[in-house]
Amino acid sequence: MAKNHILNEYIYRENTWDEMYDSKNIRKHYSNVFSILKNLDVDSMSNRHRLAGELFLNQGITFTVYNNNEGIERIFPFDIIPRIITGAEWDELEKGIAQRLTALNLFLNDIYHEQNILHDGIISPELIASCPHYTREAYGIDVPYNIYVHISGIDLIRGSDGKFYVLEDNLRTPSGVSYMLENREVTKRIFPDMLASSNVRSISHYPMILHEILLELASSQVSAPYIVILTPGMFNSAYYEHTFLAKQMGVDLVEGRDLVVDNHKVYTKTTNGLKQVHVIYRRVDDDFLDPLVFRQESLLGVPGLLSAYRKGNVVIVNAVGNGVADDKAVYAHVPDMIKYYLNETPILNNIPTYQLSDPDALKYTLSNINNLVVKSTNQSGGYGMIMGNAIDDNEWAKAKIEIEKNPRNYVAQPIIQLSTVPCFINGKIEPRHVDLRPYALCGPHGVKLVSGGLTRVALTEGSLVVNSSQGGGSKDTWIIDTPSTN
Repeated sequence: MAKNHILNEYIYRENTWDEMYDSKNIRKHYSNVFSILKNLDVDSMSNRHRLAGELFLNQGITFTVYNNNEGIERIFPFDIIPRIITGAEWDELEKGIAQRLTALNLFLNDIYHEQNILHDGIISPELIASCPHYTREAYGIDVPYNIYVHISGIDLIRGSDGKFYVLEDNLRTPSGVSYMLENREVTKRIFPDMLASSNVRSISHYPMILHEILLELASSQVSAPYIVILTPGMFNSAYYEHTFLAKQMGVDLVEGRDLVVDNHKVYTKTTNGLKQVHVIYRRVDDDFLDPLVFRQESLLGVPGLLSAYRKGNVVIVNAVGNGVADDKAVYAHVPDMIKYYLNETPILNNIPTYQLSDPDALKYTLSNINNLVVKSTNQSGGYGMIMGNAIDDNEWAKAKIEIEKNPRNYVAQPIIQLSTVPCFINGKIEPRHVDLRPYALCGPHGVKLVSGGLTRVALTEGSLVVNSSQGGGSKDTWIIDTPSTN
């Protein structure tokens, strides 16, 4: 690698796919960014890093981390060097995500109606029956256009072979899209020339596409559908995002106490009286949506909401009951869904997954934990995850007891060396592991994505945990239209 002020100590790691460097040369799609970075000194990079932090702070771009029942407001750590993916790679990812979401929507419609996939023996009824997020109250409810997953965040990783794999499907209330958009705005401020000269695809129209889909989902008999975003409130970790999206789309942000159900219709309380709501983009989990049906103690939801939903008088986005499709044990069957519903070969591969309800898989996992990561099937944000190469003997002994009590609640996967990207850390440019969460939108006219996503970064050297709740950060993700020859 060429010697320069801040890149000369960049370390290429064997057996890891580095997004910028292929052990001999800079990858072609990084060449423009590399040529700019090598002419910047540490002070210049540090000034940009400091400016980015000030921009995030001044605009209140934060999230909340809960620890010991206390919420701590934090700026989402942002690394200033963009992650770059070629347009050709992105186009293939887009096809794969669209295929996957088409199958998942067919699965959800099937599982809440005829259940043919169970009758045909593709997925065992026991797996679905044991899923805590299979919502029996949603059985038989017809949803507009048979679309259940309107907004998704599909987590992708790139392995040491350079291929992308699906790590998780987030189909309930995926968060992070506001950071994707804000990261781009900050990059425009700190690297305006680099962005302008790199032929980067735009992502700024995401709120417009989302708003269009929400309008299309409303009954065709309503000439001017009224849309709201339902938030749990300011103490929710993603509250900033709720306010951001409401502002960007020009819709009202409401809490459960602002809504009321009368005669199976949902209304919001206004100074001029009640106003009927036609579409609710909810950021409240199923369990808290309607205290008459789910958790009685919930103050976040709206009594009677499910009755209005069942009658078709209001659209809830994402649909109630989606959690069955992003259960980590059900994830292992998505390739089977694609073949069953679409008669197609999956474009994107899963990570090999061992379901620990299988005695042989459990035995293998307990004997090979050093090479595996064990995940709770119904937790997210990096919680309930055991990295087998990092856990000590005492912790593993305790974890084994919990796993053996209820193996259905756990899956195991091989530890994948996530790809690395250059990050500016403590005055140096160093490789850090990343994943990628593109945000896909499903509407009556198909699956739509903006060209980009949230690149999450494990900021600690060597760490593979990218979750913001576990100390991870993020990057701007550039999709650029130059040939990929690496």
